[in-house]
Amino acid sequence: MDDHLKQLYQTDPYLWLYQQAELLLAHDFERLDLPNLIEELEAMGKNKRRQLEHRLEVLLTHLLKFQIQREHISSSWVYTIAEQRKSILQLLKKMPSLRADLDEAVARTYRDAVFFAAQQTRLPKSAFPVALPFSTKQVLDKDYFP
Repeated sequence: MDDHLKQLYQTDPYLWLYQQAELLLAHDFERLDLPNLIEELEAMGKNKRRQLEHRLEVLLTHLLKFQIQREHISSSWVYTIAEQRKSILQLLKKMPSLRADLDEAVARTYRDAVFFAAQQTRLPKSAFPVALPFSTKQVLDKDYFP
């Protein structure tokens, strides 16, 4: 492994990443910074899962607001719901293995969605269902609105 590349990881991770890619393309495996490369690859996978959970959180927040404050439904809520569904489905299409954890991800993000929906509506958290009121299928269904 090249000590210069290991130091570059600390000072300019962006440049380090491109140099790692160049080494891979050149089959120069001896100079790869394997410990940091492995760490970055694992972080990329975790980042995609966090991206999915964040989008689910935003989607669930808006579905809850839609359900609880029907008199305040706005076109921006409808747009956000549609946009998050589209983005989630695109992410799942590109990374189908994320589907294996989808039901759990929806359940995991529900508590935070209640928190944000309560903040945005200025209603108490107790105004929202304790248990997730939507199935995963409903959450992702473009035609479903509570």
